[in-house]
Amino acid sequence: MADPILISRLRCPECGHEEDMEMPTNACMFFYTCTGCGVRLKPLHGDCCVFCSYGTVRCPPIQEGDCCNG
Repeated sequence: MADPILISRLRCPECGHEEDMEMPTNACMFFYTCTGCGVRLKPLHGDCCVFCSYGTVRCPPIQEGDCCNG
């Protein structure tokens, strides 16, 4: 299996601010506060983390097929 991609670009649905972030490899990130507008993002229904909902790359646990919700 290939190594997971660790950088994802989060895009805030409120203000459109984008930020490249390194994802944790052993956990899902449930909340993120946008540095553009301050809104607190949480995963959309059915997603395990903010990267799966708002990122360009799904979280490493999902990529590896070993996620708490996957």
